[in-house]
Amino acid sequence: MLETFQTFVSANAVAFSAGLLIIAYIFIALEKIPKVTIALIGAVIAILLNLVSQTKTLDGAINPHYYVNFIDFNVIFLLVSMMIIVAITTRSGVFNWIANELLKFTKGHPVKILFTMGIFTAVVSALLDNVTTVILILPITFVIAKKLDINPLPYLIVEIFASNIGGTATLIGDPPNIIIGSAAGFSFMDFIKELTGIVFVILFAVVGAMYFMFKKQLTTTEEKMKSVMEIDNSKTIEDIPLLIRSMVVLFLVILGFVLHDKLHLETSTVAMLGACLLLIFEKPTDILRDVEWNAIFFFIGLFIIIGALEASGGIKLMAQWLIDVTQGSKALTCSLVLWVSGIASGFIDNIPYTATMAPLIAEIERELGSAYAYPIWWCLSLGACLGGNLTIIGAAANVYVSENAANKGHPIGFMQFMKYGSVCVLISLVLSTAYIYLRFLR
Repeated sequence: MLETFQTFVSANAVAFSAGLLIIAYIFIALEKIPKVTIALIGAVIAILLNLVSQTKTLDGAINPHYYVNFIDFNVIFLLVSMMIIVAITTRSGVFNWIANELLKFTKGHPVKILFTMGIFTAVVSALLDNVTTVILILPITFVIAKKLDINPLPYLIVEIFASNIGGTATLIGDPPNIIIGSAAGFSFMDFIKELTGIVFVILFAVVGAMYFMFKKQLTTTEEKMKSVMEIDNSKTIEDIPLLIRSMVVLFLVILGFVLHDKLHLETSTVAMLGACLLLIFEKPTDILRDVEWNAIFFFIGLFIIIGALEASGGIKLMAQWLIDVTQGSKALTCSLVLWVSGIASGFIDNIPYTATMAPLIAEIERELGSAYAYPIWWCLSLGACLGGNLTIIGAAANVYVSENAANKGHPIGFMQFMKYGSVCVLISLVLSTAYIYLRFLR
């Protein structure tokens, strides 16, 4: 009986893995059970149904369907390490200092702060990566919201959008771009040349749209705005030696991110090295309490669930259908890759999706030439990176911000986020479509 059931599941692995993913998303959207619980339950079910294997080796060789293989430990260790670095750096008081300076620069005006934080987040995301950026920017955001006594939600939403949009601009800004750059042979400057301009057009359009959607919430009293100009920031830094250590390590980590390709080091390795250097001077048990373990284990569970769909061939089937249906039309191929990637990346992690699509586009390039495939690569980048703004689980930055905000007493609901995310992604994809047409297809 058990063997018959296992055979049935194996024969219908795509349906079972897709169904498991859909059910997990439904429960996440309903918000009756914590997201991390749903993700871990779904991961265990995927393992029990043998959609992913629980054995490391198979017939003396590495088992490609071993469930651990689908967990992106580069993301996991990057997150944990940056959380440690930020937790230690926060103790110096530097984030309070930055928040005070930003408040003075904007004179405490909530709307000016919204645009300033959006632009700042996007620029930093282009130079680092979007997850690292939101880890760094969140403490500043909560300090500002507290000082002005306003809801941080508008700023959190804009920062999520800006981090994913800004990360699209460069090779190192978002993991899908790293995959695309490697597969297509694109350099850092190729991304700057082709994407940076349209990315900042999209950024200003999206932040402008969010201003109109959040306009009524972006208010505070004249007294609080005036009090901002009287803030004494001279004693905000609480620990000078810690500040110096933290800033030196943070600078070296950022430099390591920029040069990681030349150094032949993963970003997670660079971040772990920085975290370890700072931990030498701290009590690890005190610092590890500040790590957002809910977010970490949510990622682990989600990676396994999506890994089941990848192992069954479901993601590859989706990508193959995309190629078959275009019948050689460059304009149609570009449009479908852009829009399908944009929508799919809102629900399916964009890293395995991009990893599946990249070899298929490479095959198109071999068959139809590099000139034909060139704009398709940029459609994949724009769609996969910008589409992550559609849902709260569409990108790593989104999950981290939502978990952190919930812990601070400001939960962001799945449908609540999607209301703003759908507007953001619609604007992003429409502008991207116009850009691709004007730049490559006319």
